[in-house]
Amino acid sequence: MHVLLVRDEQVLLVRHTYLHSWFAPGGGVERGETLEEAIRREAREEVGATLHDLRLMGIYTSFKESKSDHVVMFVSTEFAVDGTSDREIEETRWYPLDALPDDLSPATARRIEDYLAGHAPGVGDW
Repeated sequence: MHVLLVRDEQVLLVRHTYLHSWFAPGGGVERGETLEEAIRREAREEVGATLHDLRLMGIYTSFKESKSDHVVMFVSTEFAVDGTSDREIEETRWYPLDALPDDLSPATARRIEDYLAGHAPGVGDW
């Protein structure tokens, strides 16, 4: 699951130590966690964000990498960020929504396009 953190026409993206593209913050659901608890925890761990609002953007399916996966995307526009991150995150950076990095992950690019077009909540391919 992932969350688009959007403020002032900018989105906060992360680069992991083990991947070479930019992504929306996120991660997996731990045993006994709700989806909301999981995304709030992941946002706090990856970028030091406390989410005040949270909206479901969509639920998407990925059959890549020989697996069957469902990805939930949230959007938050009201949050606080203290800039701390865990050891998985190499870098965080704000990008203007109209000037995204060339090495943005394709799935994150599609979700940002959906957000800008107002296509939420959505379903489909990740």
